[in-house]
Amino acid sequence: MKIIITGAYVIGTHLAKLLSRDHEDITLIDEDIERLNKINTEFDLLTMQAMPNSIKALKEAGVSNADLFIAVTPDENLNMTSCMLAKALGAKKTVAKIDDAEYTEPQLHEFFSNLGVSSIICPEMLAAKDINNGLKMSWVRQRWDVHDGALVMLGIKLRETCEILNRPLKDLCGPDDPYHVVAIKRDGDTIIPGGNDELKLYDLVYFMTTKQYIPLIRKMVGKEHYIDVKNVMIMGGGSTAVRAVETMPEYMHAKIIEIDEKRCEELNELLRTDKTLVINGDGRDTYLLKEEGINNTQAFVALTGNAETNILACLTAKRLGVRKTVAVVENLDYVSMAESLDIGTIINKKAIAASHIYQMMLDANVMNVRFLMTVNADVAEFVPQEGARVTKKPVRELGLPRGMTIGGIVRNGEGMLVSGNTLIQAGDTVVVFCYGLNMKNIEKFFI
Repeated sequence: MKIIITGAYVIGTHLAKLLSRDHEDITLIDEDIERLNKINTEFDLLTMQAMPNSIKALKEAGVSNADLFIAVTPDENLNMTSCMLAKALGAKKTVAKIDDAEYTEPQLHEFFSNLGVSSIICPEMLAAKDINNGLKMSWVRQRWDVHDGALVMLGIKLRETCEILNRPLKDLCGPDDPYHVVAIKRDGDTIIPGGNDELKLYDLVYFMTTKQYIPLIRKMVGKEHYIDVKNVMIMGGGSTAVRAVETMPEYMHAKIIEIDEKRCEELNELLRTDKTLVINGDGRDTYLLKEEGINNTQAFVALTGNAETNILACLTAKRLGVRKTVAVVENLDYVSMAESLDIGTIINKKAIAASHIYQMMLDANVMNVRFLMTVNADVAEFVPQEGARVTKKPVRELGLPRGMTIGGIVRNGEGMLVSGNTLIQAGDTVVVFCYGLNMKNIEKFFI
């Protein structure tokens, strides 16, 4: 597959790394030679110094044969324009990163498609959705819904109150039990578990279940004493904070602490005053946090542009008694450090955006691909075609590669867990979890 990426910034470089592991034919275009030189030494791809909207450069890059053209510069207008040009010059699919959430409205999809922009992503909107998913369940590190919750994947840190520690999984979740354990993160290692594996204290465990059994999971892991989130304190009033507050459930109320006085004025004009209080100050100020009611806050969300600041602020909030903390960590080098310090939910906008783009290069009918940074694994929803390999035998006879597991399926809107005897049908939505595997090798089971 031939892929052209314009913009050697954070999303573009992360995406290049993600795609280069699949040995795709990748060309990265950027006007800054220094950014390109950094990329060129790290990944197996071609680079070109040029403006992304240069017709001559696009032709030289082979855009007429491109299967996917990705525009992820910081300039949304440049991204839209270069996608339109690429499509007109022969690119099969195009995707543009934008900042204006209005462009993502479903009714505008056909409009932009006719202009030559196949897909639009807004990283702030995607991050806001992940933030709110994390806030809805204070006892969960990460939640991932399939078909509006017909199936649910929950990432949970196990503490001393967990009831299912040190017992073989074959004794805990058999074919008839309403949950499966699909992955375990332990001491920096990812485990795709078998029946003899056990859950240990401080493991980060990913459970697959259906919505009605979430209370059972909560009881088993000993998290019933966690208070549901109603009051949220947010440090940093950027665009991600605005999107998160605008899409929060009605029962949640937020306080945004923003250090820039002018931005505070803008936030007061943008946001509903009955749901959000804007405070001018430094979110690292312990006295200010106490004064603004941190003791009556169930969640603290750090959304500044500085990863170290966000991590330290979350640690401060935890020390002051807040159970649920969320930190935006854009520097991937800091993700493992944030995990080791037991920061709760970690949000990385470039990884989220790259995951959404990644699914466009797959030939199978695949939706909602996500790269889970915490376990260095991919999870995706595949819909098998008629006659696909995955539909011909029960799951136990499919010969699935090591590192791949099927977490569950959705059939006719109903979520179901999978056992060895399950026979998958064409049209099912199949949740696949894979570690250390090329997603292109997984999709062959579904086409």
